[in-house]
Amino acid sequence: MSFDKQLDKVRNQPGFIAALDQSGGSTPKALGLYGIGEDAWSNDEEMFALVHAMRTRIMTSPAFTGERILGAILFENTMDREVEGQPTAGYLWNVKNVVPFLKVDKGLAPEQDGAQVMNPMPGLDALLDKAKAAGVFGTKMRSVIKQANADGINAVVAQQFDIGRQIVAKGLVPIIEPEVDIHCPDKAGAEDLLHAAIMDQLNALGSDELVMLKLTLPEQDNLYADCINHDNIVRVVALSGGYSREEANARLGRNHDMVASFSRALAEGLSAQQSDDEFNATLDASIQSIFDASKT
Repeated sequence: MSFDKQLDKVRNQPGFIAALDQSGGSTPKALGLYGIGEDAWSNDEEMFALVHAMRTRIMTSPAFTGERILGAILFENTMDREVEGQPTAGYLWNVKNVVPFLKVDKGLAPEQDGAQVMNPMPGLDALLDKAKAAGVFGTKMRSVIKQANADGINAVVAQQFDIGRQIVAKGLVPIIEPEVDIHCPDKAGAEDLLHAAIMDQLNALGSDELVMLKLTLPEQDNLYADCINHDNIVRVVALSGGYSREEANARLGRNHDMVASFSRALAEGLSAQQSDDEFNATLDASIQSIFDASKT
């Protein structure tokens, strides 16, 4: 039953998806922006405990509820931990009415043909089974496009949809994320190639194969309108991709029916040194600005 309720929420309600899924490589940077330097931990376990405390502070904040937030993307270490005595995914859905997603990729392969496909994921089936048992609704996996090169873009999209079908078969909804680097020299050209490749793959899906897309905010406004309206699409979300929150919100506001899935832009301005009142007020303002940009 909860899958149907979660599907209805993600598909139809106003709001956005909070990306709380920085993993091993990006965690020190996320903690640094939060005001915790690398001298605060001496091993990975201590580092992950600190980042879980940061995420717990965000998730338990009165500003963080399902009224404005559709879902939250976790990484495996966060899914395996607890928030206020409940497994994280269960806490998000049962207490906050926020739909849980899990980041499943294992990082990026070296660049080839102007793009980076995902590293192999040999343990994916077991991870998907664990996620499903934990009450997770969907997944997220990221590739990166750096050049307007059809071979590289097609390789990225083919891999994303191949693994996406494997995820769908496990009863989960994949967020397919072929990010176009905002510094790509012909970003608009890369996006045209990407759009065509995505539409080909969407049109090849079976009627019951539901997916989501997470895309870089495009140079041409509403480029992805036909993706958004496609029968196999649950929702199309946008990544902030290195744009400031202000710039990301402005671009998002020009792309109708696309909603945010921001990570760094969501946490911008939060710090470990803030009092709870300051922290909650900063997070509330951040959530409201992203929510408003997602409503257009």
